[in-house]
Amino acid sequence: MDDFLAEATPEAKLKLIRENQAGGRLVAMTGDGTNDAPALAQADVAVAMNTGTQAAKEAGNMVDLDSNPTKLIEIVEIGKQLLITRGSLTTFSHRQRRRQVLRDHPCGVRHRPIRMLNALNVMHLASPASAILSAVIFNALIIIALIPLALRGVKYRPIGAAALLRDNLWIYGVGGIVAPFIGIKIIDADPGARSRLRAKGQWT
Repeated sequence: MDDFLAEATPEAKLKLIRENQAGGRLVAMTGDGTNDAPALAQADVAVAMNTGTQAAKEAGNMVDLDSNPTKLIEIVEIGKQLLITRGSLTTFSHRQRRRQVLRDHPCGVRHRPIRMLNALNVMHLASPASAILSAVIFNALIIIALIPLALRGVKYRPIGAAALLRDNLWIYGVGGIVAPFIGIKIIDADPGARSRLRAKGQWT
């Protein structure tokens, strides 16, 4: 606790919240009385106590059935965890899409203008057909693999925003680039898939 405001009137509470919001902060408040209603309505996140007045309950975003003021801390932590999880999944998905620039190219095509693009075949994929098939299979598998992460969420740790961003970029940003390369290469190297493509005349 950095500061406090004692014996505050409804006007003083409302003024304090507006001053913090004007400074670019998101304000959370909990209260149980009619005198808390204006401030609850102004706050970005407002939690009314179940044992409080009807005015406080109507002004809040949610009602704490346990009437425990410290529950506000848990609400903020859960909210941050949801935000971090969404950011992590978005970062991984975004990086996975960026690597398509290096992966989805015509490799082994006989037309001369397109054949010059083989220099971009950094993964040495077998053929255009196997490259597309491997990508489709990997994308289907990675969606299933990310479901547990989305349901469980990324654990919230009380660290600075800069450190949190750095960690997420390393884990999910770099992972979103490296994992698809490895996964698609493994699928593309399946000898059974190559034999089937060769039999259909799609192997070059």
